[in-house]
Amino acid sequence: MSTTVALLFGGRSGEHGISCVTAGGILAAIDRERFDVVAIGITREGRWLHVSDDPSDWTLVDGRAPEVASAGDEVLLPDVRHRPGEPITLRTLRDGAVHDLADVDVVWPLLHGSYGEDGTVQGMLEMLDIPYVGSGVLASATAMDKAATKLVLRAAGLECAPGIVIHEDRWAAESHRVLAHLRKHHPLPWFVKPARAGSSLGVTRVNDPSQLEAAMKDAFAEDPKVLVEEGLDAREVECGVLQGRDGQEPGTTLPGEVKVGDDLEFYDYEAKYFGKGTVSIDVPVALPDGLLEEIRETASRAFTALGLEGLARVDMFVTRDQRVLINEVNTMPGFTPYSMFPVLWENMGLRYPDLIAELIDRARTRRLGPR
Repeated sequence: MSTTVALLFGGRSGEHGISCVTAGGILAAIDRERFDVVAIGITREGRWLHVSDDPSDWTLVDGRAPEVASAGDEVLLPDVRHRPGEPITLRTLRDGAVHDLADVDVVWPLLHGSYGEDGTVQGMLEMLDIPYVGSGVLASATAMDKAATKLVLRAAGLECAPGIVIHEDRWAAESHRVLAHLRKHHPLPWFVKPARAGSSLGVTRVNDPSQLEAAMKDAFAEDPKVLVEEGLDAREVECGVLQGRDGQEPGTTLPGEVKVGDDLEFYDYEAKYFGKGTVSIDVPVALPDGLLEEIRETASRAFTALGLEGLARVDMFVTRDQRVLINEVNTMPGFTPYSMFPVLWENMGLRYPDLIAELIDRARTRRLGPR
């Protein structure tokens, strides 16, 4: 019997278009003999619509990301929670009448950023007892918040990039004190980041204190909670993690390295997705075997400390003196065939279609929250 999976993508965050591209990659590669697919797009306004499952509708065209249009049949979630052994019936509202859409076995939230990767959608699925791919409510919310992530990881004995957290109201009341603290305790350059945004949205490199005001304004446009971190003289590496089966330790990949050319200040949104500047990806990274194992062990420990499930990509720095520091943890990393997470697993011998199938199969048998 085939498994029916609902792919949920788009959403209200600034990463709407990248989520759609991720869905396009999976739609093109998923084994249609094993899986029946229902494509559900969430508009920027938050409407859930039944949309095309043709991957060509969800690709970059002339440097523009696709978008979930506002027209379409609205998807209705079940009005009672799912019971084990019974189908999860999704319906649509069309021309004022309710129609059956599909009986779904598992949902895959391919949502990046707020209102999707942050525990909100996961909480809704938990309330309905619907199996889904990825981490649960608390783990998703914690990993989405870079400041909360650092608190958990440091409590577990893991080292993170140094910096401070600034709330918008504090900045408005005493920006001069914040600036004085940064000058005294944190050498330039500084990286200003929204605490709960991804894909480098709202991130600015500050080379001179006079640039801080504009950088904070850009970050606050994404989130009222902001991190200011020290720029490190370090290599940027990324490691893929999959949850272990039957209580086993998480599986990890050999890490890859992102190399940014002199024409870029850092690996920003346009560089990640739209070809800006000179960027190269080395998989695996050229580092001594002992250091590679330390990076993998750090990624596994981070996955466990945060209570993650399913998958994650752990981004780290390797300093010149070979210290491994965690930068951030992504619970739903980019998932096109060319994204780092699938490429890392391809290097380990796990093909993209098989990686997709593995995550769906694991989600079907997961235990959700308390009964």
